[in-house]
Amino acid sequence: MRLRVLTPEDWPLWRDVRLAALTDAPHAFKTTLADWHRGGEERWRARLEMPGAFHVVALRDGRAVGVAGGVPGEGGVRELRSVWVGPEARGHGVGDRLIGAVEGWARRSGGTTLTLGVLPGNDAAIALYRRNGFVYLSSDGATGEQVMVKALHRAGGGP
Repeated sequence: MRLRVLTPEDWPLWRDVRLAALTDAPHAFKTTLADWHRGGEERWRARLEMPGAFHVVALRDGRAVGVAGGVPGEGGVRELRSVWVGPEARGHGVGDRLIGAVEGWARRSGGTTLTLGVLPGNDAAIALYRRNGFVYLSSDGATGEQVMVKALHRAGGGP
């Protein structure tokens, strides 16, 4: 398995893996499959062209088996988004590698905190995030979405 950082020219790969994720695990994402069928190439490219964003795909035998993204927030906050690992690749460390890649980007881009939102009932994702050092921060009262956070430390152990 190898990781590939996506560029705007990779929009067909991003589209394919994002649609696979939304088809496989519609309960795990705030957006739906129908949301992403609108907009065509411009919409797919726009996500990859977000200033300062980072998107990575896990490939096994040339086929996408996972995806994760990172977007900058206010100050030193970075957000982990759109994490998904295909059924055939689960349990093989793919999620850990994807999260590690986004965490590395977050540090390199000056991030001090990495946050994420996870929908209620997504216990496998919560376990993955906890295993990678994320802790519960709060819940959205309207949606029940859990916000989790991880403090990022620079080499040498300091903040």
